[in-house]
Order: sequence, then structure tokens, then C-alpha cells
Amino acid sequence: MRRVMHPIDHVAGRIDERQSNHLERTVAWKEAKLHQILSELGSVIVAFSGGVDSAYLAYVATQRLGSDALCVTADSPSYADRHRQTALHLATTFGFHHEIIQTAEMERPEYRANAADRCYHCKHELFTQLTALARARGVAAVVDGNNADDRGDYRPGRQAAREFGVRSTLDEADLTKAEIRELSRRARLPVWDEPASACLSSRIPYHHEVTPEKLRMIEQAEAVLHRLGFRGCRVRHHDVVARLELMEDQIGLAFGPETRRSLVRELKAIGYQYISLDLQGYRAGSLNEGLNIQKIEFRKQKTE
Repeated sequence: MRRVMHPIDHVAGRIDERQSNHLERTVAWKEAKLHQILSELGSVIVAFSGGVDSAYLAYVATQRLGSDALCVTADSPSYADRHRQTALHLATTFGFHHEIIQTAEMERPEYRANAADRCYHCKHELFTQLTALARARGVAAVVDGNNADDRGDYRPGRQAAREFGVRSTLDEADLTKAEIRELSRRARLPVWDEPASACLSSRIPYHHEVTPEKLRMIEQAEAVLHRLGFRGCRVRHHDVVARLELMEDQIGLAFGPETRRSLVRELKAIGYQYISLDLQGYRAGSLNEGLNIQKIEFRKQKTE
């Protein structure tokens, strides 16, 4: 029996269609604005980590500027090898003009001290090198992957970006994370639905020193989780305790007998004595929860 549509259904359908068309036009306008900004710059160095934001920016910059878009990946002990391999794969697949540089944030005492402004010192090191490279190559600007959703977040690295004149072109185009994911999906970028990523140092509680050994343990432990099928996971490093943060819909998987035994056996082999599961699950920046962000002041560091 054919359903007779009520007049109000016709109205709702037209409203939904209008809303959808409006959203589509908005996203198209933002993408066009990003293309315009990059075209006006003429040449850029993209701070390219391999995450969804910087990957999409690298893709559009390469489309728009060709070899005048240099995508640079910074390698250091805090950068997980799986992200390095992702960046290399994307660069090869999509024809990015790509280089890898070594950064030395671990040589900075302020970075190793791991105060709440650790990210500032990391980005200061990165942008020191990228802006120097831009000057040496005659490149107009350094651009990063910050987007419109990052404006209200706690991101000390943005202070360093401002000091070095780094452009956040995704933010300038008012593109949100959800919009970047959708545009990345359309571009067939394989990272379009990848969970957010952050450097390995973000797993160490503030005021606990960042060391190569801790970073090695964290990277190995998270590799175990990924091998067991967990996505969007974190291993928070509390000395002899590994605190696992898993996506809410995957917490139950950790209680499977084989998975649980594998987690305990393999993480203990890495050097952890105790393996704990955080029942709140994964949340970005969970180590910020004890901070009073309003009272944090960043010390401006002179560039040499």
C-alpha cells in the first residue's frame, strides 16, 4: 500500500533540502577561499605531520601551487614512526613535494621540563627551522594545519606560530574539523577519518621530564594497541603504570580474555609494571584536566 505523504512532510523535506544546499554552498565557498589564500601567497612551506588537517592542506596547496608548495615533515623522538610512514605514503601517493627535517626540541631544557607550555617550545623549534628554510628557499610563507575549531582550545603552540608569522590558512578560510574531514573524504585522502593525533610527549604528565626512554616505551605500547585493533587510543605514561585510554565503543574489547592477556604480557615486556584501563575512555588533552588554563602565562622566547 502506497503511503500518502502528509503536507507537513513535504514542507520538512523542502527545509532539509534547503539546509543541505546551504551547507554545501558554505563548504564550497570556504574551500574556494582556501584556494584563493594559497594562490595569493604564491609559494608556501606546509608543516606536514600526516594528520588529517595538514594532509588536506598539503593536498590543496599542491593542487594550487604545484612544486611551489613544499611539504615538510619534522622528525624527532616525539614523532611516532606510524605517523612518519603515513606522511611518506601520502606524499608518494598524491605527489607532494616533500622533505623531512630533524628537529631538536629534546635539546631544549624547557621542553624536557614538560611544563604546561611544552608545546610552545616544540613549535618554537619547528618554526625556527621552517622559517629559516623559507628564507633560504625564497618561499613566501609557512602555513600550518590549525583549523577554525582550534580557536578556543588550549594550544600553546599557537603563540609560537604568531611570533614567527606562520599562517593558519584553514582557520583563515573558517574551515572546521568536520568540514576538513568531509573534503578530505571527497579527495580520497585515506586519513580523512583517522582519529586526532598528537606528539608522544603529550602522554607524559606535566612536570615529569620528557626523556627518549619514556617516548620509546609509549610508542611501543601504542603500537601494541594498534596491532590489537584499537583506534584513537592513548597510553598515558605514569612511570611504572600504563594508563590506557580507549574509545568508548572499544573499552569492552579490552576485557576479552585473549586481548587482556596480550595487553598485560606485551606492555609488561616493554617495561610497565602495572596496566590500568581508564574507564572515562579516550579524551583529547586529558592531562590538561588538572590545569588552571587562565593562570598559565607563556614566556616569550627571543628568536635567534
